[in-house]
Amino acid sequence: MKNSYRALAVAAAASCAALPQIAFAEGTGGAEILIPKMAEFVPALIAFLIILFVLAKMAWPQILSTMEERERRIADSLDEAEKTRQKALADRKASDDIVTDARRQAAEIVLAARQDAETERSRILAAAHAEAEDILAKAHTSAEEERRSIYADAAASIADLSVSVASKIVAKTLDEDGEQRRLIERYIEEAGSLNAD
Repeated sequence: MKNSYRALAVAAAASCAALPQIAFAEGTGGAEILIPKMAEFVPALIAFLIILFVLAKMAWPQILSTMEERERRIADSLDEAEKTRQKALADRKASDDIVTDARRQAAEIVLAARQDAETERSRILAAAHAEAEDILAKAHTSAEEERRSIYADAAASIADLSVSVASKIVAKTLDEDGEQRRLIERYIEEAGSLNAD
């Protein structure tokens, strides 16, 4: 392929070198070739003016209107592009504002959730403490009631035992429902209240 281009370039150079010799071979002078002959110039000028007139009347207005239409379309396209660019910038700003607002709302939601969780935690801890205190109070009450019950049972047993021992010592049976039993129970209660203090 390079060889064919080389051959074509050599042929073009040879023909260009031969052209000046062909132009001057007719025997005319070198400067005369540049000056047109009057017999050829006038008809060429008339044809040129007719073609110019026809083009000016028919083609030139269409060319100008096409150029103006094209210029108008380009201006409209540039205006539309500028409007689109401005709208894109406004849309971007709006979307940035929406994203910023969404981030702010998310942060507020997280903060509110943390505060709610802390409030709920405090409420649960307070309820647990109250329940524990209630359980302790009930346990104390139950223990106190159990202690009183045991004390009452022990007092009754001691009273029975005391009556039995006293009846053996005195060799006579004391009346269990009588005054002696009440006296012994009162003594045991007084002794128990002194021990409790």
